[in-house]
Amino acid sequence: MTTDYAVQGERVAMPVRIRDAAVASAMFAVPAPAARALIAYSGLDVFEPLRGRAICSLAFVRYIDGDLGPYHEFAVAFLARPPGGKVGAFIHWLPVNQEFTLEAGRSIWGFPKELADIPMHLASRVKRCAVRFGGRTAIELAVRPGAPVPSGSRSPRVEAYSHLDGVTRRVPWEVTPGAVRMRPGGATLRLGDHPVADELRGLGLDGARALGASTVGHLRMTFEAAEEVHP
Repeated sequence: MTTDYAVQGERVAMPVRIRDAAVASAMFAVPAPAARALIAYSGLDVFEPLRGRAICSLAFVRYIDGDLGPYHEFAVAFLARPPGGKVGAFIHWLPVNQEFTLEAGRSIWGFPKELADIPMHLASRVKRCAVRFGGRTAIELAVRPGAPVPSGSRSPRVEAYSHLDGVTRRVPWEVTPGAVRMRPGGATLRLGDHPVADELRGLGLDGARALGASTVGHLRMTFEAAEEVHP
């Protein structure tokens, strides 16, 4: 069954397909109690791959060809799950630089999108991105390239979780990465004066070493309709 949504007078049909995107990301280990308190509003709990440590992921994405048009995006996410549910990526913050995807993301999936200036440099060896509001920098992230990783033949399905206006949702998400590179460390983070930057400082990320960094030269994605989660 196909579900349609109206966004700014245009029809958006499920599933939404991203035919080409480029991504750079870094993962950090953070204190689980602090991360748990930060996302408590969602009703989800952080996943601890090691006792007392949670995973915070920072990523920037250039959407090149997709159903929502071209745009830039920055994500702050945590590995988390509802009680008894599957581990997935809980999207805590998701600034974008185009209004159409802003409205679509909030109204269809409940993603916490907000409008920002997101300059991005992916053509150079070191991938760089910043998030700015009114000329003031909130976050800057640089990712250094790693070694090539063979692409898998299957498209893994993962869970994305969102929370907006008091409602937590699960978004089935399929990804097909290509031109992947990974390495330990490999990221430099600079925090500004946005409230999310202060939250990341509270997790000890100011000057922290990344567990690892990755780049994806060509990424295809499919987003299904969201389902409400009742933790």
